[in-house]
Amino acid sequence: MNLGSLKQALASEQTFRLKQAQKAVFQDLIEDWREAAVLPLALRQKLTEECPLLIEASVLVSSDSRTIKALITLVDGLKVETVLMRYSDRNTVCVSSMVGCPLKCEFCATGKTGFKRNLVADEIIEQTIFFNRYLSRLIGASPTGFPIKKENQRINSVVFMGMGEPFLNYDNVMAAIKILNDKNCFNIGSRHISISTVGIVEGIEKLAKEPLQLNLAISLHAPDDNLRSKIMPLANKKYPLERILAAIRSYLKDTNRKVMFEYIMIKGINDSLAQAAELVKLLSGLKKSLYLVNLIAYNPTGIFDSSPREQIKRFRDALEKEGIEVSERYRFGRDIKGACGQLVAHET
Repeated sequence: MNLGSLKQALASEQTFRLKQAQKAVFQDLIEDWREAAVLPLALRQKLTEECPLLIEASVLVSSDSRTIKALITLVDGLKVETVLMRYSDRNTVCVSSMVGCPLKCEFCATGKTGFKRNLVADEIIEQTIFFNRYLSRLIGASPTGFPIKKENQRINSVVFMGMGEPFLNYDNVMAAIKILNDKNCFNIGSRHISISTVGIVEGIEKLAKEPLQLNLAISLHAPDDNLRSKIMPLANKKYPLERILAAIRSYLKDTNRKVMFEYIMIKGINDSLAQAAELVKLLSGLKKSLYLVNLIAYNPTGIFDSSPREQIKRFRDALEKEGIEVSERYRFGRDIKGACGQLVAHET
């Protein structure tokens, strides 16, 4: 797919043609310009040559049909992962912002593949287009245990939690978000778009000044610098916990928007009750109504194991006893290598 050439291809056309073309791609979800009957035949032929719409991808579907993972091949042959998570009331796509990642967190499959390059905005958008098309083709079908209703055939929310660190590709990520939010494109509300960061302070500061009310998530994963430096060495070297929390305090003061702290539950590493108590202490300087902790059952990558269900409950109870709001992420796609980077790592 090559959406980047769309404006250039239409530069000599009347201005309304761009809106027509965007509607055809983003809302009508055409996969071939010949389907865009509103455009003149000659223009459709030109766009077919200069702005192809084909998305080359392989797909894995979980046994419960709730998770679909796609490995998309980009125009330069590099591959990037994206995941569709289907809930009863919404469809969320987890998008990547990089091919690989430079941070090399010990628990992350993406980091093991190394860093290739940043994605441009159109390549980020391509991931959402792919799954909107996927959902539209399923209308009328009834996947095992999870039928799709006609009114729930589109992507409703987007999370930047795939391959890569979004704030190290800030400009392209924000350019993609503006397209996702644009009423003439995807029309996804800003409060349904989330960015997850390991704690890139400069990105947090920039986001606080953005006019869109986006959601911010911090990949914490440890209650102290010693452990965090072991499992997230590059990230924590430059952005230790106190520096991140100082940025969060400033962010909350400027925006008054709730922040999510993500905490992957790794067996025997960060899941003890003593570590739960440390986490309570770490967050004690923040107003409890302005943050929540999201506990995530680790999707094994061959290095660590996920905390047992019972231990996650005990950890959660310890936080809630101290008045901290806690959520748990449903474990999506374990049977299809749902963790970021696992498909790419398998193919390399």
